[in-house]
Amino acid sequence: MTLAQGPATRQGAATQPRFGPAVVPSLGRWGLSAHADLAYRTLALLGPGTSRLLARHLGVEVVRISRALDELAAVGAVRIRVQGRSRYWHAVAADQVLSVLQQRRAPQPWSEQLRRHVAAVSSLHLERIPTAAVCRLPTRPAARTRIAELVAAERCEHLAINTEDVISADAAAAAAPLDRSLLSRGVRMRMLGLTPRNGSHGKRLPTGADYREAASLPLKLMVFDRRAALLPADPANFEAGAVLLTDPDAVGHLTQLFYKIWSTARDPYQHEVPTIMLSAREQAIVSRLSAGHSEAAAAAELGLSRRTVVYTLRALMDRLGVDNRFQLALVLGAARAVPLPDVCPSTTRNTQES
Repeated sequence: MTLAQGPATRQGAATQPRFGPAVVPSLGRWGLSAHADLAYRTLALLGPGTSRLLARHLGVEVVRISRALDELAAVGAVRIRVQGRSRYWHAVAADQVLSVLQQRRAPQPWSEQLRRHVAAVSSLHLERIPTAAVCRLPTRPAARTRIAELVAAERCEHLAINTEDVISADAAAAAAPLDRSLLSRGVRMRMLGLTPRNGSHGKRLPTGADYREAASLPLKLMVFDRRAALLPADPANFEAGAVLLTDPDAVGHLTQLFYKIWSTARDPYQHEVPTIMLSAREQAIVSRLSAGHSEAAAAAELGLSRRTVVYTLRALMDRLGVDNRFQLALVLGAARAVPLPDVCPSTTRNTQES
């Protein structure tokens, strides 16, 4: 039974739409809104529906659902079909949606990377910087040694831009102890990276560091306490060492460049499905309801009053920021807090009923 059969539901026909076994990906990691993610998840799990049916099932205003559907249509996640005087939205298969989204950031041509690097460096007007404020570090080991010295002296802020799609194991091993040292001293770390082409966020970030992503970045960079800045001598070959700048104007310019990008970059974890920890009572109640028990049956089996079951569910919905039992099932299922449940649209009524 699908959302498209909503009219039959209104006439009293029994329906038991079921969550399918396939995992529905979270589209929030690609920058889509929470309502778009919720609408796609509902269509993918329960089948086609109109914007009004979706709004009724989710307990969300129709105007918000309409915007969410437009957002999904723009990235090819849904398609629309006209049946009579109604328009029904269909979810595109998850693998097809991910295939499209993965192309949203194709590998940046090397020529474009070089152009961006040159443009950023040219804006520094290195010819005007005093010779004493420019230091050439001829090899990668020499650059790493100097970085370690600068990190040891930092007290306030460490900024970094990484332009690599993949950080090598060698580079990660060299950076890890320095990152831990900074954070242990209370130094604020802010890091910018490229949006992954595959949509995953498997990067191992130091706990306590702030991290954001952008579709393109101008150059690889480190800024130490806004007093020194380091960038590759050759963006095509990190083994060629680095250039260290201590000129206040140049360092200030690079700091402003960092924060200009930071202001528009996105936190990749902002829309991720959070880990949800349920209490023993919440787990027991939700598990039984998801298995098809009524509130009264669940209460009797657990030795609780029906009112206790209702209040526990209401408190859980308030904690997770959802408005009805249908949304609760989607959120818990997405977070794998409970097995994906069977959900009946009629359960979307307010659980404060006695």
